[in-house]
Amino acid sequence: MGDRFADPNVITRLLDDSRTWAFVGLTGNPGRTAYDQARRLQGRGKRIVPVNPAASEVLGEQGYATLAEVPVPVDVVGVYRRTRAAGAVVDEAVAAGARAVWLPLGVVDEAAAQRALDAGLDVVMNRCPAIEWSLRH
Repeated sequence: MGDRFADPNVITRLLDDSRTWAFVGLTGNPGRTAYDQARRLQGRGKRIVPVNPAASEVLGEQGYATLAEVPVPVDVVGVYRRTRAAGAVVDEAVAAGARAVWLPLGVVDEAAAQRALDAGLDVVMNRCPAIEWSLRH
């Protein structure tokens, strides 16, 4: 994989220019990585959209069961699911018209990442938004 899906220019653009991040797998559990990352990005002015089957409200934002149900344009889809589920989430992100997908540390699916690239999305994989933010700001 190398750094193929960790282009510093793409990472900087997504962190700086994006406004809305859908967090697939986000729940109200503050002990989970998705919650921490969503809270951090929200604190930096990003709108977060929780996406989980329970469709519960998280961090003051209405949740949705699927990406297809999100009623606003999504800049970045954070894929906070296990690797085995990442491909389906990436495909949903493409179908939903997202601009980018971000697969965090430990979530690696090169075939799904390539499908997203082929569909015109930016892709970051196996990187942490909080760490990348601290390296760039």
